Amino acid sequence: MADALELDALWEDFHRVVNMTSQELAAWLRVRDAGEEAEPLPEDAGTPTGQHVLAILQKRRTDLTDDDVRVMYRVVDRVSDLVDVDDEPEPEDTRLRHRLMTLGHDPLKP
Repeated sequence: MADALELDALWEDFHRVVNMTSQELAAWLRVRDAGEEAEPLPEDAGTPTGQHVLAILQKRRTDLTDDDVRVMYRVVDRVSDLVDVDDEPEPEDTRLRHRLMTLGHDPLKP
């Protein structure tokens, strides 16, 4: 696992790019996977990465596993590659917004 300073920096970066609460992300994952005929069980909704982000949001920093740390690095990198979190969002790109929301980042959220 990362050393304490590296983990502190990752924790801050992760919570900077993951700007949705665990409740907002859980609701989004359920809505995203809901179909006309059926809706998955809440614990089965969303992508594996989205579910892992949700689980991380519900943990304390001291409870993180090596797998959590890998997912956190991947999410920070992926969100940073897709959008500059310091710039104004592009509201017309719905597909990109939904992709980012699956990772816990809503570009339209202040």
